[in-house]
Amino acid sequence: MKFSKRGDGGETSLLGGQRIPKYDQRPDTYGTLDEASSALGVARAMTENQKIEDIILDVQKDLLIMGAELSSLPEDIDKLTQRISEGDVSRLEGIIDELQRDVELPKVFIYPGESVVSAQIDVARTIVRRAERKATKLKKDGLISNSEINKYLNRLADMLFTLARFEESK
Repeated sequence: MKFSKRGDGGETSLLGGQRIPKYDQRPDTYGTLDEASSALGVARAMTENQKIEDIILDVQKDLLIMGAELSSLPEDIDKLTQRISEGDVSRLEGIIDELQRDVELPKVFIYPGESVVSAQIDVARTIVRRAERKATKLKKDGLISNSEINKYLNRLADMLFTLARFEESK
């Protein structure tokens, strides 16, 4: 691996090449998406359920697309070939509906840890909720215009809750 050393001074590049501080809201938010994807990667590596693996991999792909969108300034957004859309949100809703046909959700608060995989999915869910809070601030501050990002993250947290309960039921 070649080292660019460009980030040594505390700055990072957006997709359009603009340099911003690493503590800026944008890298803070897409870095949180990266954390969520990594947490989901652990769950994907540990599960023995192909359906859960497939769902998680699709979500990881979406998070990468969203990260690219969050690392693009408005003048560069049209250069992206993919963005989070209403269809992505609808897909998550469909997964929730499908999973809920197979598992009854608890009517009480849950304590994560019924299984290692479900607990890991719950860890990812909490990271997604943090990303959602950060994306909401970006939206409020006018730094992102795609309202589907916030909808997606909200649905994703709900889906991950349901996915963790589905995993526990198997």
